[in-house]
Amino acid sequence: MRAVDLVLATDLDGTFLGGSPAARERLYRDLAGRDDVLLVFVTGRDIGFIAELVAEPGSVPRPHYVVGDVGTSVYDGDSFAPIAALEAEIEARWGDAGPRVIELLKDEPGLSLQPTGFRHRVSYDCRPAELAPDLLARVAAAGFDGLLSADRFFDVLPRGIAKGPTLVRLVAHLGVDPDRVLVAGDTLNDLSLFETGFKGVAVGNAEPGLMAAIENKPQVYRAAGEGAQGITEALEHFAFRAGDNR
Repeated sequence: MRAVDLVLATDLDGTFLGGSPAARERLYRDLAGRDDVLLVFVTGRDIGFIAELVAEPGSVPRPHYVVGDVGTSVYDGDSFAPIAALEAEIEARWGDAGPRVIELLKDEPGLSLQPTGFRHRVSYDCRPAELAPDLLARVAAAGFDGLLSADRFFDVLPRGIAKGPTLVRLVAHLGVDPDRVLVAGDTLNDLSLFETGFKGVAVGNAEPGLMAAIENKPQVYRAAGEGAQGITEALEHFAFRAGDNR
């Protein structure tokens, strides 16, 4: 594999896709001009959305890898095919739990099932003020992890599976130096990225809940700029420049 100076593992909405058009153009141009970067999308989005996103000419750089569906899927960026070796543990923990989760949360106040058929999770639009106080406890008792983010989404995930743990397995699979990884995010479903020990950036538009949760994480840079501008700030802060092989 080529020499890798930087693995940029970034959330999409509000992060890599956030900020001003000028800031996004600058970041995307800078990344396209380097041959020592692996770009990884780590997102709650599904692979269909990502395929459409990068298909638009001159829009968004194509990623080398995708950790999608809040960490419950892993794809090769060339073919957009699942990487079976990295999905095996996810699949084993999930099994065929979708129908059981849907039945468990049927008629649950504050939750509206999303129509997309995800492979290893069940996702809802939610109204946080209406959620039952014991919702997370009931999901955990059933053997799953519940994740509320952006005050509008609720995901039921395989126990122990999230963006961060799946990214850790991908980095190990690639044999990349963990010190060359930069993670970026803006909502609570990105918190597990900042719990990996990798260098990180919470962009300037990050939700208050995420900022409070990373308060004591010195490896995470708090950017002033929103979205793409915040990522650019972090690349400069951590000196992730071409040819910098500390």
